[in-house]
Amino acid sequence: MSEDNISKEIEAKFGNQLRTRVNGILIEDERLLMVKHRMGNGRILWSVPGGGMHFGSSATENLRREFQEETNLEVEIGAYLFVHEYFDAPLHAMEHFFEVKRISGSAKLGNDPELSGENQILQEISWKSIDEISAIPNDSLHQIFWGIKSLSELGLWRGYFNFGNNSIK
Repeated sequence: MSEDNISKEIEAKFGNQLRTRVNGILIEDERLLMVKHRMGNGRILWSVPGGGMHFGSSATENLRREFQEETNLEVEIGAYLFVHEYFDAPLHAMEHFFEVKRISGSAKLGNDPELSGENQILQEISWKSIDEISAIPNDSLHQIFWGIKSLSELGLWRGYFNFGNNSIK
């Protein structure tokens, strides 16, 4: 379970290609549900539950599946919020963000079936307040959360964003 192996498997499965991802913004009691990912080489990334789309399934079907896999929650997909272009070579993704609401289940950490057992990247699941999110260093936090002042901001954004991806023209 070396960090180097994790980096290699992430690159082999997801790298050097453009992926389409779906992500869910689930806010309850002024806290956002977030997942801590182990990215290899000692790097971590806090983000919201989500993942790659499977061919032949809609965005909402994919997001419901990802929530079940990663969090054990059954969710209802709400409004489409925005798209973010994520680029951190070798990873490049168009990430579609939706509001979600819990239908049932208790949040508990799941796994990523696309990765081998010894190279699982999901490490922790946590409900985070805006203060807790703000305390996470930017290099360990998904770019959409850099500098936000309130969780309600996330529900107001519409359109295309490319936060901090200066290498994309």
